[in-house]
Formats: sequence, C-alpha cells, structure tokens
Amino acid sequence: MSTIAIRSTLAQASRRAGVSTGWRRAAGLAGTSFIRTKATLPDLPYDFGALEPAISGQIMELHYKKHHATYVKSYNEAAEKYASAESASDIRAQVALLPLINFHGGGHLNHSLFWENLAPQNAGGGRPPTGPLKDAIESTFGGLDAVKTKFNAALAAIMGSGWAWLVKDRETGQISIRTYSNQDPVTGQFVPLLGIDAWEHAY
Repeated sequence: MSTIAIRSTLAQASRRAGVSTGWRRAAGLAGTSFIRTKATLPDLPYDFGALEPAISGQIMELHYKKHHATYVKSYNEAAEKYASAESASDIRAQVALLPLINFHGGGHLNHSLFWENLAPQNAGGGRPPTGPLKDAIESTFGGLDAVKTKFNAALAAIMGSGWAWLVKDRETGQISIRTYSNQDPVTGQFVPLLGIDAWEHAY
C-alpha cells in the first residue's frame, strides 16, 4: 500500500471512466429520451512507470492496455447485444447477457477506481490518510497498521480472484473491509473508498 492515495468517492472515477450514468439526454426532448453512450478507457493520471518500485511499469501497462481495455470492449459489446435483445423483447437473451454485463462492467468500474486510488509519491502516494478518513480508520481498526493487516487477511481468504475494498456504509456511516468475487462491483448501501485487486495480473 506504499503508493496508494485514497480518493473520496466513486463519482470522480466513474465520470472519468465515461460511465457516470451510461446514458445521456437527447437534445430537444425535454429529458424524456435517452441515448446510450459507450464506456471508454479512462486516461491514467500518471505514467506507467510512475509507481515503481511498488508496481512495475510493465505490469501497469499490461494491466491497463490489455485487461482494462478488454473489460471496456467486452462491456460495450454485451450492452449493445442487451439493447438489441431488449428491443426484440427477448427476455431469455437479456437474462443470459446479465452475467457478462456484470463481469465486464464491474471490471471497468473496479479498475477505474483502482487507477484513481494509486498515485506516485510526487502526487501524494505513500502518505498516510488524514482528516475524517484517518479518524475513521483509527476508531474502527485501531490504526493504519491494523487496517493493512486486516486487508491482507481479507485478500488471502479470497478463493481464486477478486477484490478487497474499504467501504463506507451509506446507512450507518461506518467503514469496513469487504471482499467481492471476480469483478463484482461495490453496489447498494456501500460506497467504495479503496480497492485492492487480488487478480494475479495486477502485480
């Protein structure tokens, strides 16, 4: 976690990823019609080698150009097929496409946040959290070293591939560590604050 700079919300990364809503209003229709826009690979806010020696530039480039780009491409393809199935009222085809949309759409969202969570040292990476986040970590876990230990334990318990996330509960305001399988995104009552990719291609 030496190069991690924590960002506050999902919104910034989602907007940068081109998936803040996935839809835009059609002009001149008083907000009653929507046109689907494609997800796009976000620009990295730093060079591939900027996180070395914590993460190699070669791994960063592979992770971004191959893996994340594939999630974006595959999500867009699945979403287009879903729209066609929806137009044809083909419920069976729609249901069959949902796992692909979840996997590739989740992969896109998760990685967009992952890039936002990382930062080189000259941009604040490696510095311990401050302010309300620092207070929440100390009151919940007992300090930064304790949360690192709990993160490592959560990651080690993942069977296969997945993510460990520091999340905030929308209802209680409490933070916790939760794990998700494969590319399942953080949704519902939890807001993702910091994600660690447990897939082997990340490091």
